[in-house]
Amino acid sequence: MRQAALVTGGAIRVGRHFALTLANAGYDIAIHYSSSAQAAEQTAAEIRALGVECEIFQCDFLHGGDPAPLVDAVVARFPALSVLVNCASIYNAAPIAETSLEMLQQEFQVNFFAPFMLCGAFSRRVERGNIINILDNKIQFQQYQYGAYLSAKKALGELTKMAAMEFAPRIRVNGICPGVIMPGVTRSQAYIEWRNQGIPLARKGEAEELGKALLYLLDNEYVTGQQLFVDGGETVQHIGLNAEDYTGD
Repeated sequence: MRQAALVTGGAIRVGRHFALTLANAGYDIAIHYSSSAQAAEQTAAEIRALGVECEIFQCDFLHGGDPAPLVDAVVARFPALSVLVNCASIYNAAPIAETSLEMLQQEFQVNFFAPFMLCGAFSRRVERGNIINILDNKIQFQQYQYGAYLSAKKALGELTKMAAMEFAPRIRVNGICPGVIMPGVTRSQAYIEWRNQGIPLARKGEAEELGKALLYLLDNEYVTGQQLFVDGGETVQHIGLNAEDYTGD
């Protein structure tokens, strides 16, 4: 029996790429979606063409209550479920002083509460496997311009380490922290070039590089509780002020 993977937010963008990567690696795929039904069907058709099975599962993480039953539904269809990729996300920009309670609740509901509950449900239903939480390289920064979003992602990063301890040795839990890889459609080429100036490797990343990170974490059975930054070195490029560079006095 083939192993199966559940990818939340697997119909579009990064989630879609993770789903296709796992399908190419021989996994049957459960695609979770919230409102992108047509895209989910299209992605599922692409995956089935690769010779594996694929089903789509609708669940509204924002308004639908406890998402844990999603895991039960997937296990009923794919008893060999062994991978959970928590990729579904929402992204709203606002500094802390301008963040409403509603925005804060929405960001935590989708970006932290849902993966928290799914991790617990997965651990109860799966004997051995892997959880991969999709974070953001911004968790290394203090970018208050994304106060609610970044707070939720930072919390998910800490959950990744905590869950790795609780679920070991049966289940390994790791995170992937993408950098500039799949910018939003509203981002201009000039913006991308500006961002590249802050990246040591001087370019944006490719979706395939995220797929390679995912496969590495699944293949290396001696890695757990880690956060793998796939960002061209962006999060380590800050040298800081030091006396040797000081030109005063």
